[in-house]
Amino acid sequence: MKKILTLFVLLLFIVSCSKDTERKEDDYPVQPVSFTSVDMTGDFWAPKIKRNQEVTIPTAFGKLRETGRIKNFKIAAGLEEGSFQSPYPFDDSDVCKVMEGASYSLQSNENPELEAYLDTVISYMAGAQEEDGYLYTNRTIMGDSAHQWAGDERWVNTYDLSHELYNLGHMFEAAVAHYRATGKRNFLDVAIKAADLVDEVFGRGEDQLQIHPGHQEIEIGLVRLYRVTGKKKYLDLAKFFLDIRGPDGEKYDQSHKRVVNQEKAVGHSVRAAYMYTGMADVAALTNNKDYVDAINKIWKDVVHKKYYVTGGIGASGGHEGFGPPYNLPNMSAYCETCASIANVFWNHRMYMHKGEEKYYDVLERTMYNALLSGISLSGDRFFYPNPLASDGDDERQEWFGCACCPSNMTRFLPSVPKYIYSKKDNSLMVNLYAENNADIELNGEDIEISQETNYPWEGKVELTVNPDRPHKFNIKLRIPGWARDDAVPGDLYRFIDSQKGSVELKLNGEDVNNTIEDGYIELNRNWESGDKIVLNLPMEIRKIKAREEVEADRGKFAIQRGPIVYAAEWPDNPEGNVLSLVIDEKSEFTSEFKPDKLNGVTVIRGEGSVAKRTLDNGITLTEEKQITLIPYHTWANRGPGEMSVWLAHEKQAARPLPAPTKAAKAEVSASTEKTTLKAINDQLEPESSDESPNYNWWSEEDTIEWVQYNFEQPAQVNNVKVYWFDDGPEGGCRVPESWKILYKNNGDWKEVNNKSPYKTKKDTYNEVNFEEVTTSALRLQVKLPEDNSSGILEWVVE
Repeated sequence: MKKILTLFVLLLFIVSCSKDTERKEDDYPVQPVSFTSVDMTGDFWAPKIKRNQEVTIPTAFGKLRETGRIKNFKIAAGLEEGSFQSPYPFDDSDVCKVMEGASYSLQSNENPELEAYLDTVISYMAGAQEEDGYLYTNRTIMGDSAHQWAGDERWVNTYDLSHELYNLGHMFEAAVAHYRATGKRNFLDVAIKAADLVDEVFGRGEDQLQIHPGHQEIEIGLVRLYRVTGKKKYLDLAKFFLDIRGPDGEKYDQSHKRVVNQEKAVGHSVRAAYMYTGMADVAALTNNKDYVDAINKIWKDVVHKKYYVTGGIGASGGHEGFGPPYNLPNMSAYCETCASIANVFWNHRMYMHKGEEKYYDVLERTMYNALLSGISLSGDRFFYPNPLASDGDDERQEWFGCACCPSNMTRFLPSVPKYIYSKKDNSLMVNLYAENNADIELNGEDIEISQETNYPWEGKVELTVNPDRPHKFNIKLRIPGWARDDAVPGDLYRFIDSQKGSVELKLNGEDVNNTIEDGYIELNRNWESGDKIVLNLPMEIRKIKAREEVEADRGKFAIQRGPIVYAAEWPDNPEGNVLSLVIDEKSEFTSEFKPDKLNGVTVIRGEGSVAKRTLDNGITLTEEKQITLIPYHTWANRGPGEMSVWLAHEKQAARPLPAPTKAAKAEVSASTEKTTLKAINDQLEPESSDESPNYNWWSEEDTIEWVQYNFEQPAQVNNVKVYWFDDGPEGGCRVPESWKILYKNNGDWKEVNNKSPYKTKKDTYNEVNFEEVTTSALRLQVKLPEDNSSGILEWVVE
């Protein structure tokens, strides 16, 4: 009898929690079709989702164990002894994100072994949770010796770097995902207990804390808890955490103004996009138009001024965030993987508010390019930043000390199917094209719909509609901006060439009206089982230019075909030279699908020349040779080397190969060997001391460091110039305290007899003349400034 009663109570709880899947008066006007209703097939997304299940999630769990992140919960629970195992107090969140991804996988694919492992980890978490609901392993384990970011006691550093609330936000999301996948309450109960504590501690009461979260995320998690439990206090708490921000905080964490008064994207891009996502959620459930107006203004600021052609956001690595308008450097572009994921979250919510196709233009561009770049084709190596150019110093990593990006990827990939279809009233919107079979409920009617397509490599999409019974409803087919001759919403980027083809549409073999209104073709009819729609999107190779204000892209263009942005990479191009390529703006390109290349991709081919610098500082071009471009998201799967999305059509915009000077032909070595050594003799003229590429020592031990030229044969030299790297007050490199030039003399190092002083000025060449020497090697030796390193942009020998 007790068992029957327990099952009855659980059934009642599940029924009550399922109500949030229905359209409520105060909710998003447009509702997504759950990813559990969409079975991905085909050769693009389905293998990636399967690889996430079979490779990425197991790899991530292995790293969580290896790095002590899971052990932290066991120690906090008293199951093992030891100190806090991992580097950061937010490392609890990595475990939660992978658990969320694993739970999503369980919703689509039964896996008893994985489910049992999740239960084991959940038991560690439940044991680590303190009696009143507090769950933060760093403080529970270390007490008064907690991480310096944690503060002296609970919550006091919430506004800054403790990440107590950030951790819980990810835990709430994971717990809801686990409950929905399994029907078990073990994880959900831990989340509810923690949320109830937060609700007691924070709020506008006299005895409550009025502190904003330093890293937004809990707002999203609280909304998800509200949706699954119906407890309005969680929604109210999410709104409190948003409204308590500003007006006198920092731009870095978007607390510089009240959220409703913000109009521009500033600060840390992941924090920002999580906040905008949370604002969209709360606005939908509270009918808060001020929130929607604010995030719409911010969206325009991003998409019109701060958005990469790959869909990435966040130009600066210094604060991992947004830069000034049109400041979109390529080689130093940050474009954090987490920021791309958050950008998809945000744009999806914006779409559900307004139903406007432009948000999907941003979502699709980000998803197919900047976001997918974050994970290797093998599923077990990752990028944290995703630059748009590389001189060979970028390489995918197995894991990171700050592991937010790989763990975030594990939870995003299983959820991809939910972005394909949406519904509103009696309309079904097909927003993304990918091979799948879906079971959709629309206004109480069941509809099966399937897509057969080789998108994104081909533009033909066949949709078969099978309603349970013939009845009338709308199917709206999204026509992406790139298929309507619009590169992006706004004017940050534009296509150079005009579109030649057009969108074609057939219904049951007959041409039908393909008028596009607000980005959609709408088919309103009495649908019967077996009705077939055939959509053809023009998959043309398009050249893209940026606004003139984007200095990094002047004299260059990018290539896009369908939703895919392309890049030139070293293995496919003349002698590995990519940054020095020059391609005629009017050149023709061809495309070809290569099933045996990079897991099967369409490549683009054309012709281009290589720019070379001459001894008189001019630029010459080689004869044209074939060049090959690959999808940007597949780069760095064949080892490090040069890569570029933006291709020069003016030779001054390329990076010419160095002229054959003494320095360029010399073998370069240093006290600290790095691949960035090539920067010191690449003959790129610096404009300021904080530029890249540069070489720096980052020495923690020695105060004396050096770089050295070994000449092919003894050389006569009497002058050197050096341009120091100095990344300013927020960086760690300064001009050296002092320096000198040594030359090799009969096997020994001897200081030159200088005729002019050694200078250490920023933003200019520092030249020294000395009595001529004939030598096989020259060494530049520096004394580092106290508590800082030094670096070099260029070292010229004459």
